Amino acid sequence: MNKVTRRVFLGTSATIAAITLAELTGVKDTSAQSKQINLYSGRHYNTDKKLYTDFEKQTGIKVNLVEGDGKQLLERLKNEGRNSKADVFLTADAGNLWQAQQTGIFTPVNSSILKQKIPAYFRDPQNNWFGFSKRVRVIMYNKSKVNPSQLSTYEDLANPKWKGKIVIRSSGNIYNQSMVAWLIAINGQQKTEQWCRGIVANMARPPQGGDRDQIEAVAAGIADLALANTYYLAGYGSSKDPAKKAIFDKIGVFFPNQKGKGSHVNISGGGVIKTAPNKDGAIKFLEYLVSPGAQRFFAQGNNEYPVVSGVELDPILKGFGSFKSDVTNVANFGPNLANALKMMDRAGWK
Repeated sequence: MNKVTRRVFLGTSATIAAITLAELTGVKDTSAQSKQINLYSGRHYNTDKKLYTDFEKQTGIKVNLVEGDGKQLLERLKNEGRNSKADVFLTADAGNLWQAQQTGIFTPVNSSILKQKIPAYFRDPQNNWFGFSKRVRVIMYNKSKVNPSQLSTYEDLANPKWKGKIVIRSSGNIYNQSMVAWLIAINGQQKTEQWCRGIVANMARPPQGGDRDQIEAVAAGIADLALANTYYLAGYGSSKDPAKKAIFDKIGVFFPNQKGKGSHVNISGGGVIKTAPNKDGAIKFLEYLVSPGAQRFFAQGNNEYPVVSGVELDPILKGFGSFKSDVTNVANFGPNLANALKMMDRAGWK
């Protein structure tokens, strides 16, 4: 696997921006191009390298990996336009995938394998992009302060009984934006805006940091509850660091809305670039990502939930328990993102 580093590829100077991926990888002829794909990935997990090397072994198609922040990579793709050498774009969150789709970078993929393996609610209805792993945003609680019988739904977190007891990331975080966009889809704008105001009123502190910071704040007693993705907590449970294990032991996981629609689920996914030099290889790569081996890498390498049924979960995820997922199509998040951010701002969610 060839890797073009973020530092080189995402340089800000006009000179670096003008360099094509072909020049960086040394590939110029079409025969060589058919034996490789150029992958732009906003995923930043070391375990993903196993995905790429395994794909290379199975297919003989080399993966030229370009890593970076998803938004920066998307901006690069827009700037490259018809001259882009990218074959595949991967990123986290359905909101990011929808925004990428709006720029016109994807081409629809008609694959019976992808349609068969991936539930319809985890892919774009026009097959521009597909989800390959699931992220579940749950309520995490301090076991010494909260009895899980007190918990029920996301909506209940706006109840004044939780005043001063909740920590959560900022409104600028795409995970939160997509969650609010999902709430708009299922509850409407008026109820969702009221919910945002309730969340702000119940915050233990102004939003700061990432999901790990919220988890650590709950473990430290700064707050009783947090909204966070399960794989962040699973990382503490699998750590060999005693301090992280101690944090893990203090935190309980509650899957909300189990008596209703089910818990909010998002995805990590991707699609084939419209100008891909090797579309066939790109489609093979996407189809590989729903193979049993690749799904195990997602499930056990980064503590994510597989989108394909029947794949064995990581033991820590399994320990969180089974749950019902909401089946609202994740493609519905995108159209609500702008409204979600506006109402979060009006609510004072910084």
